[in-house]
Amino acid sequence: MKERGHRQRLVGTVISDKMAKTVVVRVERLVKHPLYKKYIHRHKKFAVHDEHGIASIGDVVEIVSTRPLSKTKRWAVTKVVKRSSATASPLSEEGEAAR
Repeated sequence: MKERGHRQRLVGTVISDKMAKTVVVRVERLVKHPLYKKYIHRHKKFAVHDEHGIASIGDVVEIVSTRPLSKTKRWAVTKVVKRSSATASPLSEEGEAAR
Protein backbone atom coordinates (compact mmCIF):
# COMPACT_ATOMS: atom_id res chain seq x y z
CA MET A 1 0.00 0.00 0.00
CA LYS A 2 1.27 3.48 -0.85
CA GLU A 3 2.39 5.63 2.10
CA ARG A 4 0.36 8.83 2.52
CA GLY A 5 1.34 11.06 5.43
CA HIS A 6 1.06 10.02 9.06
CA ARG A 7 -1.71 7.49 9.35
CA GLN A 8 -2.82 5.72 12.50
CA ARG A 9 -1.58 2.12 12.74
CA LEU A 10 -2.97 -0.65 14.94
CA VAL A 11 -2.20 -4.34 15.41
CA GLY A 12 -4.97 -6.86 15.96
CA THR A 13 -6.24 -10.39 15.37
CA VAL A 14 -8.51 -11.40 12.49
CA ILE A 15 -11.72 -12.89 13.87
CA SER A 16 -13.75 -13.17 10.66
CA ASP A 17 -12.94 -13.42 6.94
CA LYS A 18 -16.34 -14.40 5.55
CA MET A 19 -16.95 -11.21 3.57
CA ALA A 20 -15.52 -10.43 0.15
CA LYS A 21 -12.42 -8.20 0.42
CA THR A 22 -13.20 -7.49 4.10
CA VAL A 23 -11.96 -8.94 7.38
CA VAL A 24 -13.00 -8.15 10.93
CA VAL A 25 -10.05 -7.35 13.21
CA ARG A 26 -10.19 -7.30 17.01
CA VAL A 27 -7.76 -4.79 18.56
CA GLU A 28 -7.04 -5.14 22.28
CA ARG A 29 -5.59 -2.46 24.53
CA LEU A 30 -4.85 -2.07 28.24
CA VAL A 31 -6.61 0.70 30.18
CA LYS A 32 -5.88 1.68 33.75
CA HIS A 33 -9.01 1.78 35.94
CA PRO A 34 -9.36 5.32 37.33
CA LEU A 35 -10.33 4.26 40.88
CA TYR A 36 -8.74 0.84 41.42
CA LYS A 37 -5.59 1.46 39.35
CA LYS A 38 -5.80 -2.03 37.88
CA TYR A 39 -5.16 -2.60 34.18
CA ILE A 40 -8.20 -3.85 32.25
CA HIS A 41 -8.35 -5.36 28.76
CA ARG A 42 -10.56 -3.42 26.37
CA HIS A 43 -11.23 -4.41 22.76
CA LYS A 44 -12.81 -3.00 19.64
CA LYS A 45 -13.72 -4.63 16.33
CA PHE A 46 -12.88 -2.96 13.02
CA ALA A 47 -14.14 -3.78 9.53
CA VAL A 48 -10.91 -3.76 7.50
CA HIS A 49 -10.38 -3.73 3.73
CA ASP A 50 -8.33 -6.73 2.51
CA GLU A 51 -8.00 -6.23 -1.25
CA HIS A 52 -5.86 -9.32 -1.98
CA GLY A 53 -7.30 -11.69 0.63
CA ILE A 54 -3.96 -12.13 2.45
CA ALA A 55 -5.43 -12.42 5.97
CA SER A 56 -7.31 -15.37 7.45
CA ILE A 57 -8.85 -16.16 10.81
CA GLY A 58 -6.35 -16.09 13.68
CA ASP A 59 -3.69 -14.06 11.85
CA VAL A 60 -2.16 -11.05 13.61
CA VAL A 61 -2.27 -8.13 11.15
CA GLU A 62 -1.24 -4.51 11.02
CA ILE A 63 -3.98 -2.14 9.87
CA VAL A 64 -3.79 1.50 8.81
CA SER A 65 -6.47 4.19 8.72
CA THR A 66 -7.70 5.21 5.29
CA ARG A 67 -10.46 7.21 3.63
CA PRO A 68 -14.00 5.84 4.04
CA LEU A 69 -14.37 2.85 1.71
CA SER A 70 -17.93 1.94 2.73
CA LYS A 71 -20.39 2.58 5.55
CA THR A 72 -18.21 0.78 8.12
CA LYS A 73 -14.76 0.36 6.49
CA ARG A 74 -12.18 3.02 7.34
CA TRP A 75 -9.14 0.74 7.74
CA ALA A 76 -6.99 -1.38 5.41
CA VAL A 77 -4.64 -4.33 5.99
CA THR A 78 -0.98 -3.39 5.38
CA LYS A 79 0.74 -6.64 6.33
CA VAL A 80 0.37 -9.92 8.17
CA VAL A 81 2.59 -9.76 11.27
CA LYS A 82 2.10 -13.40 12.32
CA ARG A 83 0.31 -16.26 10.60
CA SER A 84 -2.12 -18.41 12.57
CA SER A 85 -0.98 -21.92 13.45
CA ALA A 86 -4.38 -23.18 12.22
CA THR A 87 -3.65 -21.77 8.76
CA ALA A 88 -1.89 -24.57 6.89
CA SER A 89 -0.13 -24.12 3.59
CA PRO A 90 -1.77 -25.73 0.51
CA LEU A 91 1.26 -27.98 -0.01
CA SER A 92 0.97 -29.58 3.43
CA GLU A 93 -2.75 -30.26 2.86
CA GLU A 94 -1.98 -32.06 -0.43
CA GLY A 95 0.67 -34.19 1.27
CA GLU A 96 -1.73 -35.24 4.03
CA ALA A 97 -4.49 -36.06 1.54
CA ALA A 98 -2.15 -38.40 -0.38
CA ARG A 99 -1.48 -40.53 2.71
